[in-house]
Amino acid sequence: MLLENTMPVLLSRLDFAWITSMHILWTPMTIGMSWLLFALEIAWLKTGDERWYKLNRFFEKIFIINFGAGVATGVTMEMAFGILYGPFSQAVGPFFGNILGFETITAFMYEAGFIGLMVFGWGKVSKGMHAFATFNVGLSSTLSAMWILVANSWMQSPNGVVLKHGLFQVTNWWHAILNDNFVWGFPHMWVACLELALFVFAAVSSWFILKNRNADLFTKLLKPTLLALLIVAPIQIFIGDTLGRDVAMTQPTSLAAMEGHYHTYLPNGKVNTGWHLIAFPNAKNDGNSFAITIPHVLSLLETHTWNGKVTGMDSFPAKDRPDVWVPFYAFRAMVAIGFFLFFVALWGNWLRLRGQFNAQALRKHPWFLRSVVFSGFLPYLAIWCGWWTREIGRQPWVVYNLMRTYQGVSHMSVGQEIFWFAGYIVFELVVWSGAWYFFSRVIAKGVDDIAPSDTLFHHPDAGEADTGRAGGGFAKPTFAKPTMDKSL
Repeated sequence: MLLENTMPVLLSRLDFAWITSMHILWTPMTIGMSWLLFALEIAWLKTGDERWYKLNRFFEKIFIINFGAGVATGVTMEMAFGILYGPFSQAVGPFFGNILGFETITAFMYEAGFIGLMVFGWGKVSKGMHAFATFNVGLSSTLSAMWILVANSWMQSPNGVVLKHGLFQVTNWWHAILNDNFVWGFPHMWVACLELALFVFAAVSSWFILKNRNADLFTKLLKPTLLALLIVAPIQIFIGDTLGRDVAMTQPTSLAAMEGHYHTYLPNGKVNTGWHLIAFPNAKNDGNSFAITIPHVLSLLETHTWNGKVTGMDSFPAKDRPDVWVPFYAFRAMVAIGFFLFFVALWGNWLRLRGQFNAQALRKHPWFLRSVVFSGFLPYLAIWCGWWTREIGRQPWVVYNLMRTYQGVSHMSVGQEIFWFAGYIVFELVVWSGAWYFFSRVIAKGVDDIAPSDTLFHHPDAGEADTGRAGGGFAKPTFAKPTMDKSL
């Protein structure tokens, strides 16, 4: 029998943390970028502007690499459930099995067909059908995210179930699916995906402008991207604040860890309203050895009142308290990044209002462009920090208040745990390295090798018979001929 806080439990947690952290590098951009590719395609169809087509085809290459890495790391994560958390997988089977089955049917199978049309359908189906396929890739990836957040949010607020005979039996599917944490947790994650993809668009565009490569083309993309971020960034901050207040009600131990809030009341009996800018938790996890505290801010943030009570760690047994270090600082890093990204969006739109948003003028503001390039990496860190806050803040529970983590861990020796951990580390690093190798090649090539759309969608000359239609597309008869160029 495994005991809490033993080496096998710790290694299982670290292993799964590594797997999920590497997987979550890819899936958010797949979700967000699929919608942005659809927007680029619609812009091309509506305006006929070839520049939107070129941008679409360029970023589609990045999307395909990212999608492949997400699939590869997702398969290993599915394996890890059974290998590392066998008892948990068995116990939650009546709920998780259905939810992941819904994801397979309504997202994976759905997405698989349309992504084939999106990637390989250029010139083989009509423009409208291709745009329809791209739309469905965005919708199916969103459905996939929804079902995954249903499952994970249920672990945070397990509504609609009873634990009977070692199994979580569903008593109310609506309550289980639309659980308390999901209501704001899913929008928070989906908007994070969109914000991430927008900043990747902005960062890549800024890099090309800095290098003076197709600068006018990427300036055209940077304008609407920063305008969209001016809307998306504050929405994300608002949703995050609302989710935080929901966590305060449904997972008070997690909120207390995020805020390093140990004592509900001060020694004089008054409500502890202080918010810690910096805190060093002590070894016993029952207080802070040092903290820089601002009075009333915690109450304002969590209750929107001056002296509202926020439940502290001391209201719960020591064995039910999560560690504070990671949730406390990861949460602050996430929030700081969110506000910095909003500032970058404001900066860009301020330059636009001043009429300094053409390629030549932007190169006179290199620090702005460098800041945008740097900001392309920050949403990844913010998503990491948010996920770590979410998962570590739930500890010591794998299903909050119903199943402790050590009860869900597979019974393996330390040697077996290390074997799987090392294997997953090697695999994830190979995928990560390969993806970045191909990313760098795509960015190095740029857009110059992208052929005009007329080479795929042929428009007959006046009086020419409209032949050569293939599934509604306009593929030239020579499109499928093999190349016999000996120089290749």
